[in-house]
Amino acid sequence: MKIVALLTGRGNNTMKDKNVRTVLGKPLLYYPAMAAKTCSLITDFYVSSDCDKILNAAEECGYKKIVRPAELAMPTAQHVDAITHALSVMKDDGVEPDILVVLLANSGIIKTEWIEESVQNLLKNPDLSASCPVVLEMDNHPYRSKCLREDGCLGTWFDFKNRNISTNRQDLPMNFVLCHNFWTLNLKNSLYEEEEGQQPWTFMGNNIKPIVVKESFDVHDEEDIIRTEKWLQEEAISYE
Repeated sequence: MKIVALLTGRGNNTMKDKNVRTVLGKPLLYYPAMAAKTCSLITDFYVSSDCDKILNAAEECGYKKIVRPAELAMPTAQHVDAITHALSVMKDDGVEPDILVVLLANSGIIKTEWIEESVQNLLKNPDLSASCPVVLEMDNHPYRSKCLREDGCLGTWFDFKNRNISTNRQDLPMNFVLCHNFWTLNLKNSLYEEEEGQQPWTFMGNNIKPIVVKESFDVHDEEDIIRTEKWLQEEAISYE
């Protein structure tokens, strides 16, 4: 099985240059890049971006550059389109992955062992389409969330007719939120599968094995940079 890492990040963000902002003396993308780089199961490493700063910083971590077309770097662009473009470039380079680890450049909340576990999940079970970290989230459970009705009042997202939904979160079915740090794909069962996958990340397919973690967040503002540094220090994450 050919296992490849793809680091993704675009330069057009509301927080300027956030993917290369300094975090404990390193650019933010260094942490996801090195988490994958130190995974012995991965053999090839690529970075897709429209931004020279991102491409150059990733190259210093041992990643081959894929220059993303401008139309795939807009805020309205879909992640799957950037992934598909990168795979076509890899093919031209003679690299055709069976398993693709998609890393997001704006999250430092990632561990090598999480990546290794996700890959092992796919190797052990060929029916899986993907494996990725998730966080158990019961406070903001979909059964407790509200939509806005046409009359301006709150409504429920689901039809609860003839059902009694507990107001106690511990009584509700477990609710998991996908992390935005990395996704590991069995391409045959996910992106290359004819059957559409689960919305909204259809490229992940329909058989996604979770890796439950305590915390995950990506960087949107200065406070997130501080939180990331604190997490890295508490978890003793270092690649020196």
